[in-house]
Amino acid sequence: MTGTDGIAVLLALYIVMLAAFTGYEVISRVPSILHTPLMSGSNFVHGIVVVGALYVLFNATTPSQQAIGCLGVAMGAGNVVGGYVVTVRMLGMFKAREGRKTS
Repeated sequence: MTGTDGIAVLLALYIVMLAAFTGYEVISRVPSILHTPLMSGSNFVHGIVVVGALYVLFNATTPSQQAIGCLGVAMGAGNVVGGYVVTVRMLGMFKAREGRKTS
């Protein structure tokens, strides 16, 4: 590994750590009552994560890159499915119940 490769790895690690810290700080400041609607409304972000992970997977040349790409696709797909499950459940809370007047 040359000096340039080491700097690139450290820079990538720094970006990941900064993104994780920023994400934690932003999410921790969202009130509980708004968390579910915001997450269900941001399912498109999870789709972008899946597209990015597929890009990594399709351009992988080593087994470790393929494993990371596969893990990214699986985790992104889990986020997409979970987001839609939460959305359906949240919307179900607003439906009228059977045997109850809605006037």
